[in-house]
Amino acid sequence: MRSAPTTSADLTDPAFVADPYPLLDELRAAGPVVRQDSGRWLVLDHAGVSRLLRERALGRVWRDREPTDALEPFNLLHRHQMMENEPPDHTRLRRPVAAAFNRGHVERLRPRVRSLAASLLDEAVASGPSFDVVAAYAEPLPVLVIAELLGVPSSYAPSLRDWSQAIVRMYEHAPSPAVVDAAVAAAEDFAGLVTELAAERRRTPPEDRPADLLSDLVATELSDVEVVASAVLLLNAGHEASVNVFGNGLVGLLRAGLRPAADVAVTVEEMLRFDSALQLFERTATAPVDLGGGLVAEPGDTVALLLGAANRDPAVFADPATLDPARSPNPHVAFGAGVHFCLGAPLARMELTESLTLLFERHPDLALADEPTPRGTFVLRGFNAVPVSLGVESPR
Repeated sequence: MRSAPTTSADLTDPAFVADPYPLLDELRAAGPVVRQDSGRWLVLDHAGVSRLLRERALGRVWRDREPTDALEPFNLLHRHQMMENEPPDHTRLRRPVAAAFNRGHVERLRPRVRSLAASLLDEAVASGPSFDVVAAYAEPLPVLVIAELLGVPSSYAPSLRDWSQAIVRMYEHAPSPAVVDAAVAAAEDFAGLVTELAAERRRTPPEDRPADLLSDLVATELSDVEVVASAVLLLNAGHEASVNVFGNGLVGLLRAGLRPAADVAVTVEEMLRFDSALQLFERTATAPVDLGGGLVAEPGDTVALLLGAANRDPAVFADPATLDPARSPNPHVAFGAGVHFCLGAPLARMELTESLTLLFERHPDLALADEPTPRGTFVLRGFNAVPVSLGVESPR
């Protein structure tokens, strides 16, 4: 068995978090698979990440965060989420959600997305020629959309944003006690709201239920806790992915002085690739797994698939460090692959295309007004604030 290149690289180092790509390029050049001193495998090439995302002997093995009792609200949601389970449980949890998505909910929402985006943009520009495009536009839009998709009243949108951000901070390395406490409180409040709304749906005769995803879910064989976990996952994933892809991609465009291609959907794919919102997806070997090149992960080994590194693999993408708004084809892995391929990908793509189109139709001279403020996290990479100036507004 061949030995792997090893690294002592610290993926929590602030310099790395600020710009991970030089080190990821260096590690990939050392070998498509390297091993950290901790024993965790890092897979960095596009071919390896694509293949291992589909590898059935690599699973998502949920382990309750300790101390278990204190973190039970957080653990309970994750224990019953499709993302943290493998077939057959994953299949059982995913099937009803996928079926509900396939009933046309996403396309039904397209006119509503356009309307919400227009209203948010009107509000953002009303106070002057510059604003924070994340806080005023990119962040509230997907929360409002996913809330409407599920049937959560829009009055809860600010709380949904806060809860989501608190929960996902737990996915970073070694969260602080304050982060843990906030995540537990958010999970408890989030689950409480969805439990109440689901109970209302169950009390309502099927023919009188609203046409939303939550109504579809309570009509399935999923248990109460599984319905809640599925709804919370959709709200979290639907919010975080869209916000961070929009912010990261927009900053890339504006720093380079670029504009979307004529086919904005093509530019959205490049935004997904260029500065991936989800950088790392961990799986655990349940049997010996061929990592390639004679390297084998043994049962129990953790394998980190570095999506951002795969999306800048020069073996697949010409000039990968350059954002090309018209790049096509674009076989990025930003949404994953295999059984854990992102269920909300069609919704995210639609939201991003509609919101980006409207922003540049109205404000073709958009520019950065100040240096963006990064979130300072690696697993979920994004910006807390992106100040922009508008230039001259185009006729509507």
